[in-house]
Amino acid sequence: MAPALSLRLDTASHGVMPLLGPMALDVAPGETVAITGPSGVGKTTLLRILAGLHRRWKGTLVVPGRVAMVFQEPVLMPWRSALRNIVLAANCSEAEAQAALEAVELGDRAQAWPGTLSLGQQRRLALARAFAARPDVLLMDEPFVSLDPALAEEMMALFERLRAQSGVATVLVTHAAAEAERLADRILRIGGTPATVIEARQNSGAYFQLSASGVTSSRS
Repeated sequence: MAPALSLRLDTASHGVMPLLGPMALDVAPGETVAITGPSGVGKTTLLRILAGLHRRWKGTLVVPGRVAMVFQEPVLMPWRSALRNIVLAANCSEAEAQAALEAVELGDRAQAWPGTLSLGQQRRLALARAFAARPDVLLMDEPFVSLDPALAEEMMALFERLRAQSGVATVLVTHAAAEAERLADRILRIGGTPATVIEARQNSGAYFQLSASGVTSSRS
């Protein structure tokens, strides 16, 4: 089966300094890969390369399908309602946007302005917007950062449920080892100057959502 995403990176820079060195990344359809490493090592730059948002790099990137990204900050349009944020960004109908809001338990906030939503609700809206685009590849940059443990747990469970329904391939950048262990099929740790992959391993202990029923099971 062809990868949902395939990157062959030679080098990437931030300003004049090399930030990332040679690395290869293939993500299979439906697979979740976590990218870990210390702050400032280049995890977000790598994700932005995959999203087509970082230009100062050399190599090849093949992504046959649609890509959506969940940024570290929700990055919502404050002058548009929650519903219109999804319609405009995901290029979907209002009915589809409403269904996406229902899926993240924001169905009653369709006409709310983003500024009136809590941080947790804004994160839910950003997740709904990404999944409403029906991506083949989902890129997530520290999507649960700054949330208290209970809310982070809710968000991870929500992501697991949406992932199970869609079967999307996912690249997750996180500094939290527990998030990577829970959510990823495979964990890559990058480090060094310029950064390269210094550890890559399958994650047989991860948990995944079997179905939309809410039942979870450990991978074996």
